[in-house]
Amino acid sequence: MSVSEAPAGGQPGPESWAQSWPSWAPSAAATWGALYATVQLTWAVTGTTVPWTPGTPYAPVAQLLLALLAVVAAAACLATARPLTRAGATAVTTVLAVAVPVFVAGMISLPLQFVTLVSGSGVESATGLAHVLLDTAGAGLLVLTAVGHRRRLRGRCVRCGQAHRGVGAGPLLHPAASTASRRTRVAVYALMCGIVPWAGVKTVWTLGGDALGVTAEEWDRANAAAPASARALASVGIDITVLAALLAIFLLLGLMHRWGMVFPRWTLFLSGRRVPRLLPLVPAWLTAASLSVYGIGLTVYAPLTAVGVLPAIEPSGGFTRAGLTWMIAFGGLAFAGLGLGLVVAARSYASRTHPACAVAGERNRWTAAR
Repeated sequence: MSVSEAPAGGQPGPESWAQSWPSWAPSAAATWGALYATVQLTWAVTGTTVPWTPGTPYAPVAQLLLALLAVVAAAACLATARPLTRAGATAVTTVLAVAVPVFVAGMISLPLQFVTLVSGSGVESATGLAHVLLDTAGAGLLVLTAVGHRRRLRGRCVRCGQAHRGVGAGPLLHPAASTASRRTRVAVYALMCGIVPWAGVKTVWTLGGDALGVTAEEWDRANAAAPASARALASVGIDITVLAALLAIFLLLGLMHRWGMVFPRWTLFLSGRRVPRLLPLVPAWLTAASLSVYGIGLTVYAPLTAVGVLPAIEPSGGFTRAGLTWMIAFGGLAFAGLGLGLVVAARSYASRTHPACAVAGERNRWTAAR
């Protein structure tokens, strides 16, 4: 096992700041709650349009409820750093259990916002983007606070989650680089296969072929308003959304293999250094929930429209009703596969890279030796 030490001279480095998250996460979450509530109240009072879906804005009542929830969550976060009675601990746990899913749901469109920005399409709604970013920041801080709160209730070290004496401080022991289990790899590879029909159809169109009753010319006309960067990639047979999906696959592979824990040779001056565990985990967590929910929704929606249980989307861009239904189903398989694959791979990576305070590591080795 390798040991991560503070820099010489006792000055805390970037990793030391990251290691001390239990001390600053509750206050940071409380600050976020105050800011979030202020923004939501301002939008509600001024009648600012904040899109919930592309065609539906948030109602002022919903904004006021979100502001109220943020204030209550902020108070709960501050309370986690204080001694709590049984009733107080239950109240804090309940508030966090409600707040975390609400604000996680608010960040579902984050991957779409990212692809839109990277493709050069610009910002469709500044308030919509701000809302998603605020929800994302809040979800992250609330999850950190909830993890610390749970560990305190269980009598574990708040920093590393292990049972050991003393306050979690000083160096952390990091596990050696390892590969995910065979079961995890098989599951993730199977989920990754969901991208094949969706990516295959889009690649056929960008290469000039016909698929699902839509010709390449019709596909080009439907995407005539796409940014220059997207059109340039399409001219060489690369769809920009497929390219974004390939980046997600790259992230999945890194989460499962050793080179995701220690920088490989091709990273040049970084070669051999330990990969900061949050470097792959943060994007994995941020996109996993969004892609999973969106993909599962599409996967369920497509067959229900095919049998008439739900109203179908009116086809356009050369699509027939059947062709559009298949394309929605393909998209659902792709996004759900990538999202659920990220959930499985990130869980494995988090477990394999989980550090422990040095005192806990020494205690575990002493126990094993006995």
